[in-house]
Amino acid sequence: MTENKFPAALILGISFILGISVSLPAAAKLYKWVDENGTTHYGETIPPEYAGKDRAELNKAGRVIKKQDVLTPEELRAERTSREQEEARKLSEEQAILERKRRDKALVDTYSSSGEIDLARKRNLQQIELRINGINANIKRASDNLQGLQKEADAYTNANRKIPVSLQEDLQEAQARLDTLQKDLEKPQAEKAAMEARYDADKARYKELTGK
Repeated sequence: MTENKFPAALILGISFILGISVSLPAAAKLYKWVDENGTTHYGETIPPEYAGKDRAELNKAGRVIKKQDVLTPEELRAERTSREQEEARKLSEEQAILERKRRDKALVDTYSSSGEIDLARKRNLQQIELRINGINANIKRASDNLQGLQKEADAYTNANRKIPVSLQEDLQEAQARLDTLQKDLEKPQAEKAAMEARYDADKARYKELTGK
């Protein structure tokens, strides 16, 4: 009787390749890798723990078409970083989709028509506009006060007289007061612009969702 000279593992590997190649889709890839025990494995994906080890890509006939040697530490880090970034990107996209669905539901549950959105916009903008109007009124008073003090200082200058120290201090305080008020105005103005943009976006989205 002729002795079988092919190792059992090789025969099993070939049989596995032949079997899986029949069931693989045309675009599917088959990989081969060796674990820490020296056992050869075949599959459509390589487990992450073996990504940095020797592996090969096979065609449907089981022939090696691409071989990848052991990655260097730098390559492993780059591959891990790339994988983590991709996972983070997918997670961010999933969270954005969930947040979008949550906002859409809240929008539809809160309003029964786009007209209600206009009413809510007007009501909430009134509160901010009251703050803006109040600050503008204070700015006008501070500006008028500064102009009055400046006229006094100009009178001293035109008469070739030294401006009193107390008047100089009043001018500095008046200017500082005006600067502070103008700075205070920036916040409610930004809030108003943001609120207008938000209500515009909500109204447009509501119409997309409901057609109302």
